[in-house]
Amino acid sequence: MAAENHKKQRIIIIGAGFAGLRLARSLNNTDYEVYLIDKHNYHQFQPLMYQVATARLEPSSISFPLRKVFQHSRNVNIRVAEVSKIDTTAKMVYTSEEDLSYDRLVIAFGCTTNYFGNTRIQSHSFPMKSVPQAMALRNKILKTFEDTIVAGPDEKQSLLNFVIVGGGPTGVELAGAMAEMKKNILPKDYPQVDFSRFTIYLLEGSPNTLNAMSDASKKKSHQYLEELGVIVRTNTVVEDYDGNTITLKGGETILAKNLIWAAGVTGNILEGIPAAAMVRGNRLKTNRFGEVEGLEGVYALGDIAYMPTPKYPNGHPQLANVAISQASNLAHNFKQELKGKPRKEFEYVNKGTMATVGKRKAVVDLPGFSFQGLFAWLTWMFIHLMLILSVKNKLFIFFNWMMSYFANDSTLRLMLKADTGG
Repeated sequence: MAAENHKKQRIIIIGAGFAGLRLARSLNNTDYEVYLIDKHNYHQFQPLMYQVATARLEPSSISFPLRKVFQHSRNVNIRVAEVSKIDTTAKMVYTSEEDLSYDRLVIAFGCTTNYFGNTRIQSHSFPMKSVPQAMALRNKILKTFEDTIVAGPDEKQSLLNFVIVGGGPTGVELAGAMAEMKKNILPKDYPQVDFSRFTIYLLEGSPNTLNAMSDASKKKSHQYLEELGVIVRTNTVVEDYDGNTITLKGGETILAKNLIWAAGVTGNILEGIPAAAMVRGNRLKTNRFGEVEGLEGVYALGDIAYMPTPKYPNGHPQLANVAISQASNLAHNFKQELKGKPRKEFEYVNKGTMATVGKRKAVVDLPGFSFQGLFAWLTWMFIHLMLILSVKNKLFIFFNWMMSYFANDSTLRLMLKADTGG
């Protein structure tokens, strides 16, 4: 009877991204009291965000209501709230809705767009780190094409210049998707506009696109983009943007009404975390068990975590697979502790990286070898479908992809904005 009445340990998880959601699901119906806190009431599947921005998928296809995921849970509590600060001495989390005590705190709220301190670029460019941001970008892209119909000759070219900054997977995939829109969709939707003038730039500060991937994937991704008509500029740094003129390092300028910023991430900062626990990029330094250095009972997972290991002395890559693996390991350790058994140190098994550039154009790096082209594209689609949470969403996405493949079109080009009434 005493065992039934003992107080359950409370684990608070901040962030319902890949790491936070996996941890909460792994601890579902265990002997812990779990609180999952996120400012949204849904989990968002970030790798397909660019397809929402380019009107290939609806936001509901890549968003999963948290209460639906935990509908039958007896120990996982959902809180939709903003976390304002934490107190690691009192073991308290302060949110916009309520204050909660904890026994273990897991920080898994990921990263935000890194503008490298340039507030002008931040105020005039479009990021793509959340579903609302992807929808705002979709509205902006579609509104731009509407504006080109009535624009004067001087303004028209700056409207038709789209500049994407950042040659990582997000930038490459977005550039490829926009190039396919230019070829297959826009001339049919806007027959009165000369889309030969529609110019997509991809600017990357390092020497290569997909700079973290293999040499073969770097080279092939660059080739694919150029085949699609994207102007790829590597070793190119954007210094300023005023909403109309992009200034590059060295003084060159590009006139463009649209700048999409995909040039890096930095950790979200939370009041109550001492500066000593943070390293470059505002990541939290942890040991091999995910415990934040110097903070008792506080853990970090996913993009925000900096966990040096012999295989990864500079921390792990900020990938969904890493976040999911770290969460699974921490869940295993929490369950082991309930049984009084020893914990297991985290060791990441590299499952590979991949990116798609367009139809039948993708690059895949697996441990030991890499491949490109049609089979890589099919592999990319299969892996992403498997990572999607619900069967219904898998079917919706697969159906949309097949329709898009055979018709070279989509029917989702809706500008959806909040109507405030009045």
